[in-house]
Amino acid sequence: MYNLLISAGAAVAVLLILIFGFKLVWWGSLLIALAVFAGIFLLFSRIIMKKVMAAMETAGKDLQGQRFEKAIRDLKDALQYGKWQIYVEGQLHSQIGMIYYMKRDFSNAFPHLEKSFFKNWVAMAMLAICYMKRQKKDKMIATFDKAVQWSPKESLLWNLYAYCLLENGEQTKAKETLEKGLKKLPGDEHIKENLENLGQGKKMKMRAYGDMWFQFHLESVSALQKHQMASMGGRMQRRMVVRK
Repeated sequence: MYNLLISAGAAVAVLLILIFGFKLVWWGSLLIALAVFAGIFLLFSRIIMKKVMAAMETAGKDLQGQRFEKAIRDLKDALQYGKWQIYVEGQLHSQIGMIYYMKRDFSNAFPHLEKSFFKNWVAMAMLAICYMKRQKKDKMIATFDKAVQWSPKESLLWNLYAYCLLENGEQTKAKETLEKGLKKLPGDEHIKENLENLGQGKKMKMRAYGDMWFQFHLESVSALQKHQMASMGGRMQRRMVVRK
């Protein structure tokens, strides 16, 4: 990363000048060089992240206005800053991949999700599901394992992991996964309910998570449409009650 290299180069230059030019003691020179490194690194980090956040904010407004392609272009333009700051590229790829995925453009989503930031559990879960759909169970499991390692407090993530294992005929592993999730989230009602359902040979219930669940497209389009129609019907009914 350019930021790291520039900061380290400046620190080394200062260290050599202080030791050989000004004949300062090595430990004092080292402390000053470290301060120079930290100062330059933080300065460049703030400048780069300010530009990245501006691009993400613009993309967010585009998404709200249903301008998906423009949002993707904005984020792709910001990828140029990935060479300057660590993890920036992964975060941007996560956002781009998630937009493509939610549009059901899985072929374009996949290469971006593969480069996604490991702490973005939604992007990691989408990547794991892509692996599942490509019949790559081992990679699916490895991706979910990495996701729960870095985001152990996400209830939906544990349920998604178990759901995908169940889809692959791994009922025992699905139960074990929910049990692990319950240890990380004691008392979580969604995990407890699905663990009981699996124990009784029933299907997992995921719709309680609402739109967060439906964004992963693990139900059919018709099921999603029925959910949307039901939601619209509920809203209309509430409006009628209010008017009365």
